[in-house]
Amino acid sequence: MKEFTYTIQEAVGIHARPAGLLVKEVKGYQSTTTIIKDDKSVNAAKLMALMGMGIKCGDTITVQVEGPDEDTAGPALEAFFKAHL
Repeated sequence: MKEFTYTIQEAVGIHARPAGLLVKEVKGYQSTTTIIKDDKSVNAAKLMALMGMGIKCGDTITVQVEGPDEDTAGPALEAFFKAHL
């Protein structure tokens, strides 16, 4: 399992547009990506669940990537977060 923490920089947090981009990115990998904030966690491929987390600018989240392509997906998703969120 690959894991990293990230503090959201996007002004609107993980809301409609950024959440849609993230779901699309996550679905490009076989691995399961989980977003954890406080004591809640969701599968990052589930748009409504992701938006329901209420992740705002300045929130720190943990991203876990587990599966057959985690070695590729983990760093790619971390770069995605830095570029888009």
